[in-house]
Amino acid sequence: MFENPTAFFERALFQSLGKSVSIDEYMALGGGSINQAVALNTSEGQFFIKYNELAPKDMFALEAQGLQTLREAEEIHIPEVLGVGEDFLLLEFIAGRRTKNNYWEDFGQSLARLHRHTNACFGLEHNNYIGRLEQINDSLENGIDFFIEKRLKIQAGKAFYEGYLSAAMLRQFDQLYAKLPGLIPNEKPALLHGDLWSGNVMSNHLGLVALIDPAVYYGLRETEIAFTHMFGGFHQRFYEAYQEAFLLEPGFDNRKDIYNLYPLLVHVNLFGQGYVSGVQRTLNKYCQ
Repeated sequence: MFENPTAFFERALFQSLGKSVSIDEYMALGGGSINQAVALNTSEGQFFIKYNELAPKDMFALEAQGLQTLREAEEIHIPEVLGVGEDFLLLEFIAGRRTKNNYWEDFGQSLARLHRHTNACFGLEHNNYIGRLEQINDSLENGIDFFIEKRLKIQAGKAFYEGYLSAAMLRQFDQLYAKLPGLIPNEKPALLHGDLWSGNVMSNHLGLVALIDPAVYYGLRETEIAFTHMFGGFHQRFYEAYQEAFLLEPGFDNRKDIYNLYPLLVHVNLFGQGYVSGVQRTLNKYCQ
């Protein structure tokens, strides 16, 4: 927290809205492990601000671009970006309400529609961040190649350099790369939220889904569905609705651990040794 939070918030509001706004009160929000998050009650209404004085200078600007990309798809409620600086991101405040009875079905159908938004290549026109790690989005035409070169190899190499992965594990990764074309389907690029776990899913004022904190790119859509399973999974009605709207190829349950090597490696590089055992289990499963 800054030494004078109120002055910081007022400066961010002025920079974003172009006028002086007084702070009535602010409340810290939980859930984030990288940035601070605060709800602001002001003379101009409620706002959400996330901030980090040590953030890379382009991190919040790139997140704002990702949010705008998802908003332009018009498939899921994404908070409006109201202002951005090197150390903050000011967003529409999402006043969550009790979820509607069809919340999970609507979520599954909406995500399926989002995934039907496609692109000529996998990747994105710029790099961005997942957590505080740079996410490399150099374009490739083949989805499996993109997953190997721009997701697994980069994070596995970083984890090896930092001393978390052994040389033997890197050799197992090489074995896995050779097997992947026979293990996972190579579908069209799909527009992905990119960091879809329960902590980035909210209900909005209508009691329907809203998504925050993306790491947007065009990728294999199964990577997104696999990610939703990583920390306990979503309600079964979500998966059923998604399948009805955009059927996955048979055998997805046998592939999801492969896709989740990427978020596992991200967690290794963000939080350390505690996630290495999960990486090792998956490598052992596919590379005896």
